[in-house]
Amino acid sequence: MAVSVSVILLLVVLTVIFLRSGKLKFSHALVCGLLGFYLAGSSLAPDIHHGLAGAADVVSGVRP
Repeated sequence: MAVSVSVILLLVVLTVIFLRSGKLKFSHALVCGLLGFYLAGSSLAPDIHHGLAGAADVVSGVRP
């Protein structure tokens, strides 16, 4: 749960930055958000979740 919350917060911050800089229009952000909601309700959601969890495990296992 902590990984998904931090990813959501990162995406929200990036979206706000892009909206304020004018590089992302509100309509584009709305379409991306709707796509996320539809993907979350689709049969691909578990695969996406497992892929992101695996990527988070790999990143957390990297030692500098």
